Amino acid sequence: MSSFEYLQRSFVEGRINRRTFINRAATMGALAAVPTGLLAQQAKADAPQKGGHLRIATVQGSSTDGLDPTTLSSGFVNFLWYTAYSQLTEVNAEGQLEPLLAESYEPMGGPDKWMFTLRKDVEFHNGKTVDSNDVIQSVLRSQGDSASAMASFANTITEMKADGDDKIIFTLDGGNADFPFGFSASSLSIMPADGDVVDVSGVGAGAYVIESFEPGLSAIVKRNPNYFMPGVAHFDSAEMLVIADANARTNGLVTDALDISGDIDAKTADLLGQQAGVKVEDTASTQHYTFPMRGPDAPYNDNNVRMALKLAIDREQILDRILAGRGSLGNDHPISPANRFFNDELPQRAYDPEKANWYLRQAGLDSLDVELIASDGLYAGAVDSTVLYAEQAAAAGINITPVRAPADGYWSDVWMQAPWSASYWSGRPTEDWMFTQGYSDESNWNESYWDNPEFNTLLREARAELDFDKRKDMYFEMQAICRDDCPSVIHLFANHILATRENVRHPEHVAGNWEFDGYKLIERWWFDNNEA
Repeated sequence: MSSFEYLQRSFVEGRINRRTFINRAATMGALAAVPTGLLAQQAKADAPQKGGHLRIATVQGSSTDGLDPTTLSSGFVNFLWYTAYSQLTEVNAEGQLEPLLAESYEPMGGPDKWMFTLRKDVEFHNGKTVDSNDVIQSVLRSQGDSASAMASFANTITEMKADGDDKIIFTLDGGNADFPFGFSASSLSIMPADGDVVDVSGVGAGAYVIESFEPGLSAIVKRNPNYFMPGVAHFDSAEMLVIADANARTNGLVTDALDISGDIDAKTADLLGQQAGVKVEDTASTQHYTFPMRGPDAPYNDNNVRMALKLAIDREQILDRILAGRGSLGNDHPISPANRFFNDELPQRAYDPEKANWYLRQAGLDSLDVELIASDGLYAGAVDSTVLYAEQAAAAGINITPVRAPADGYWSDVWMQAPWSASYWSGRPTEDWMFTQGYSDESNWNESYWDNPEFNTLLREARAELDFDKRKDMYFEMQAICRDDCPSVIHLFANHILATRENVRHPEHVAGNWEFDGYKLIERWWFDNNEA
C-alpha cells in the first residue's frame, strides 16, 4: 500500500479529519489525486458557519472583576467587554481603525475638535436605541478622578455636545491626531443611559448578550440576534472560563472539554500541538513584559540603579528559555516593531554584568538586595522569569529575591503597590495611546510613577503634530528617553500563543493588538461543523 493509499484509508476510516487529509496530500505532492468533490467540500468548510457552543479558557481572572468598564481588573473582563459591549471605533485584524457604533468621525477644522456620527437604529440588548446621550454619559464616567484605564484620554476632552440624537462634537484641550483610536478601548464601551444615569449591569450593544457572570471564574454569553454588524457572531453561545492551572487547560483541550485555551506556555507549545485533535497557533503582537519599579522610592529613584537593573538581565536567554523564541527582545521602551513610529535606530540593550556593577558603584553601592514579585497568573513563565533574572543579576552584585504572589488580587494588591513587581501590557495600537496610558504624568496607570518633564512635553507636542516626519522624530526621541530613564525593565515582546481543537476556524488575519484576536475571537471565529 502506497503512502497516499494509506492516507486515503485513514481518512475513510475516520482516523484523520478532512483538513488533515488534504494538507498531507498536498505535502506528498498528491493533491491532484484528491477527488474534486472533497476539495469543493473543503472550500465550503473554510467559509464561516453558524452554530455551536464555544468553550474557551484564560488565566487572567480575579475576584475583583466586574461588569463596569471603568473598573478594569483583568484580561478576562476585558475579553468579556469586547464580546458583549460595543465601542465607537474598533481596530481590525490588520491594525487599522474602523468605525463601529460610529458611522463616521472627522476633525472639525483641526485635531482639537472632532465630530462623531452614530449609526442609525442600533439597539442595546435591552432594546433601547443607542443615541448621543448614551455616548456622552458613558464617556463622562471615565473623566475626573475616575479609576478608568482611559481617564487620561477622557480628561483631554473639555466639552461634549450632542447635535441631535446621532452626532457628538468633542472639543479637546489640545490637538490629538489619533483621537478616534482612543474610543476603541473597552473602558470606553458605550452603555445605555437614562438621563445622566448609566446602566453598568452588563447591558451592551455587542455581538453577544451576557447570560451569567461569576467574577474571576466564568461567564456565559449567547448570540445577539439584533447585532448591527453583518457577517460575524457565528457561535450560538460561548462559555468563558478562568483556569489558572496550565495542566488543567492542556487536559481540557486534549480531552475535548475545551475548544480554545489562551496563555499557552511557549516551552510546551510544540508538544501540545502534537496531541491528536489539537492545533497551536501564535501571532506576533505588541504584547510586552515589564518589571516596573516605584520610581520615586529608594533605591529606584537613582537612575544609576535603574540602569544597573536594565543591564543585569540577559534578554536573549529569557526569550529562549521562557518563550522558546516565540517573541522578540525588548529595549526598555514599550513601542514594538509593529508600531508605525518604532525607533529602529536605537542600539539593542544587551546583558553586561560588569557595566551593571559599574552603575551600581556610581550609586554608591557595593551590592543591591531587592525583592521582585510575580505571579504565574500574569502569563506563563512569569515567576520563572524572575528566578532566571535573579541568577543573571548575581554576576553584577545584585541580589534579587523572587517572590511568588497569588493570581487573585494581583492587579489590586501588588501591581503599582509593591516596590518592584512583574507586569505585562498587551500594547496599544498607537504610540500616543501606549505612552499616555503607561508612562505619562497624566495617567493613573503609570505603573512606574515616572515623571520626566522632557518626555511629557514631547508627548503632548507629538499628539497634536500632523506632519509625519516631525511626529516620527518626536516619537523616536521619546523611545530613547524612556529607554535610558524610565524605572522599568521592558525586556521582551511576546507572541500571543493559543491552542484550539481542530474544528475551530478563523479568518486569514488574526489581530495582535490584544490576545484572543484583539479580544474579538468569539465574534470573529467559528466551528467547522462538517469536521470529521
